[in-house]
Amino acid sequence: MKRAHTFVCFVSMSFLALSCIGALGVNLFPDSKDIELGRQIDEEIRKNPQEYPILKDRPDIKAYVEGIGNKVLRSPAVTKKGKYAYQFEIIHDDSTVNAFCTPGGYIYVYTGLIRFLDNEAALAGVIGHEIAHAERRHATRRMSSALGVQVVLSIALGENPPQLSQIAGNLFGGLGLLVNSRSDETESDTYAIRYLQSTEYYPGAIRYFFEKVSGASGRGGGTLQRLLSTHPLPQDRIDNVERIMKEIGNPEANEANLFSKRYQELIKTLP
Repeated sequence: MKRAHTFVCFVSMSFLALSCIGALGVNLFPDSKDIELGRQIDEEIRKNPQEYPILKDRPDIKAYVEGIGNKVLRSPAVTKKGKYAYQFEIIHDDSTVNAFCTPGGYIYVYTGLIRFLDNEAALAGVIGHEIAHAERRHATRRMSSALGVQVVLSIALGENPPQLSQIAGNLFGGLGLLVNSRSDETESDTYAIRYLQSTEYYPGAIRYFFEKVSGASGRGGGTLQRLLSTHPLPQDRIDNVERIMKEIGNPEANEANLFSKRYQELIKTLP
């Protein structure tokens, strides 16, 4: 009886500890579940061309965006390349200014975002931001807190595969778990700058994305609604980028690291 009581106490304390861990934002999922979840979400996206019309007949545009992404991925600060998928797709929807990344590194860029930005470095900054969401495992960290310890453990231990499939299928309902917290957004901005520091791009290029959003938010209507619902832009995000850029000496932005001209040529070729 004493041993049984001790075991029950141990189990109870273990679940209490795990509950506290989940509440503190610790990720209870292994990397393998990020990879599996991302793959399943990618399958769901490809089965829904009406909502996610992937641009299939312009491999040149996909190659252009992939080229930017691969330059960012070569940063030594990106630690999960080779482990995560890091695949890029273009969604042909000019009415949506957005990009998103699933767990495991499947990245989707809307043509509306490409048209919205003015230079290649700004797109590199946004892509770096999305890579950071995958690298920092923001989605599965939120899932650890939102779904409850028992559900998470059953998925993490492989005891409930259908549940993971259900989560993948429902993840985009109302944009669900892709809604990022302010701290997630700030952390991703910080890492985007860090990634771009080792590339040919102006490291603070995400500034230009902020400026465009701030300038258009009052007149963008539904065009920016989806973006701001998943990527909130409070002043502290802007202040954080300004602070980091000051810390690294405020390097000069010019055509040699913004690549505005070749980016504008790309925009002219968009369908």
